Amino acid sequence: MYKAVQSSRLYEQIVQQIEESILNGTLKPGDQLPPERELALRFGVSRTAVREAVRTLHQRGLVEAYSGRGTFVTNGTSQAIRSSLDLMMKIQPAGPAPLVEVREILEPEIAALAAIRWDEAHLVMMREAIAVMDRERSDGEAFIEADLDFHLALAEAAGNPLILSLIDSIGGQLREQRMRIFYVEGGPERGQFHHKRILEAVEQRDPERAREAMRTHLQQVREDSRASSTGDAASA
Repeated sequence: MYKAVQSSRLYEQIVQQIEESILNGTLKPGDQLPPERELALRFGVSRTAVREAVRTLHQRGLVEAYSGRGTFVTNGTSQAIRSSLDLMMKIQPAGPAPLVEVREILEPEIAALAAIRWDEAHLVMMREAIAVMDRERSDGEAFIEADLDFHLALAEAAGNPLILSLIDSIGGQLREQRMRIFYVEGGPERGQFHHKRILEAVEQRDPERAREAMRTHLQQVREDSRASSTGDAASA
């Protein structure tokens, strides 16, 4: 798949080859890159050159590295939107309310579509995410990642790549929101109650129930977000 490279800037040629593989569809979103050592052997370069190439690919929004899991090809559209949104939020912070509002517009309909269009693989992902959240009530990071996985699985089940890109693109903001809510007393437990109601409606292919369950969940998110903001102000 790859050719050995010779250049004073070896990492640029590595970037070029991997980027071409992504653009021509040889590597697809979700595919995992080989480990650093294996890539170094394939390209005939040092691991330092591979590391720099992966860093460059990450900066271009083509791959994402996860500690303990590896490096994965991303959806480039999502990454481009995410970078723009992250920059916008840094320039003009808006607080949690606009994010909740966007979610209230999008996610009830996503849940309804998921209830109609899911296949077994989507249900497996949702069930696994809920199982992790049940297991990791005391580990904020693990709980929040599983929470994100649950909502992304719903977006995948909706069967619309634009919807998935939109939800994936606000992942950074969603993670921050969930981190705040996690420390609101009873927040994780309330979230899990609603996640299970959403999953039950989706499993039964009931779009109306799924839509209403998501609306109720997002009302809980709004209330917990407000409580977290009040707590921050009180402790300031």
